[in-house]
Amino acid sequence: MADTNRGVVYLGPGNVEVQDLSYPGFELPDQNDRELQHGAILKVVATNICGSDQHMVRGRTTAPSGLTLGHEITGEVVELGRDVEFLKEGDIVSVPFNIACGRCRNCKERNTGVCENVNPARAGAAYGYVDMGGWRGGQARYITVPYADFNALKIPGDRDKVMAKIKDLAMLSDIFPTGYHGAVTAGVTTGSTVYVAGAGPVGLACATSCHLLGAAVVIVGDMNKDRLAQAESFGCETIDLSQHDNLGEQIEQILGIPEVDAAVDCVGFEARGHGAGSEHEQPATVLNSLMELTRAAGKLGIPGLYVTGDPGGVDENAKVGQLGIRIGLGWAKSHVLTTGQCPVMKYNRQLMMAIMHDKVEIARNVNATVIPLDSAPEGYEEFDKGAARKYILDPHGMVAAAG
Repeated sequence: MADTNRGVVYLGPGNVEVQDLSYPGFELPDQNDRELQHGAILKVVATNICGSDQHMVRGRTTAPSGLTLGHEITGEVVELGRDVEFLKEGDIVSVPFNIACGRCRNCKERNTGVCENVNPARAGAAYGYVDMGGWRGGQARYITVPYADFNALKIPGDRDKVMAKIKDLAMLSDIFPTGYHGAVTAGVTTGSTVYVAGAGPVGLACATSCHLLGAAVVIVGDMNKDRLAQAESFGCETIDLSQHDNLGEQIEQILGIPEVDAAVDCVGFEARGHGAGSEHEQPATVLNSLMELTRAAGKLGIPGLYVTGDPGGVDENAKVGQLGIRIGLGWAKSHVLTTGQCPVMKYNRQLMMAIMHDKVEIARNVNATVIPLDSAPEGYEEFDKGAARKYILDPHGMVAAAG
């Protein structure tokens, strides 16, 4: 007999609740006549609260009431579809937040963030997210993973060793690869000077990635003093954006020149102004400031989320994702801008190996904090208030038991 299932459900702006859910099966969303013979059912070991989830919970997307949340999933295989060949029950796996078929042109070109076959509405799908295919979210006790041989990254080695690293490994489903993608697409390499906008979990993961890639100086800007202190704890320079509206001057105090080699936007569409304007949303602020700060012929990584529908946008343009970006400045400086979802599979295995062999401590750097699944509403509330933490939900108590 299947175990009971519970999960975090979005009920409306500012309102999430842990509810009883049906046990997952092998059906496709809204297509119950077709079965996922290539799917696997996971017992969720760890699942995280993400800033992208917070955008929905704030009412800043068109997410429908009743959506089960969560796209950062690490789990243990408990049931396999008929056509799954290379996984077995008991395997612990990391699941990229992007759902991908492994068969379409984009997947074959490793652009798994925009798979063509898993979302009838557009390219790209994810678990528990608005307009991303209707797949049930993973902030739950159990979850179904489609195309499991392709999507699930098996974590090898002794189970006790894996569980000893589980808080770090829980970051492989999204924020660590996303931060790393931002750094890589910004061209960060040995000796780079880098500015990272935002000291939330993705920004801290990006700063960690910049260090891993060999950056000489990593500067993080934010308005939250606790989050800035977290960035400082692992060797970053910081700028308090609530106190300074001239970023070039602050960069110059650190580097001797008012520009950086590379810059990464880890804030997204809810950006606020700097200095005196920090109380008000200015959704193009970060993008424009990065073009000002980045050297000519430099690159900008933009993993920060931008949406096509924002009911809470500051004006009619912002509500449809149309922002006042100084593209002329970026053009004049020959900048390269890379946007979009991180294709997690490009990076997750390499980052897993870095974790398992003690090359990086991502959980420490993002201040990973474990809470029970039933405490998810409190976790969302604290995160929304700016807690300098990355909340890991622990549906079965396995993370807490691992220490």
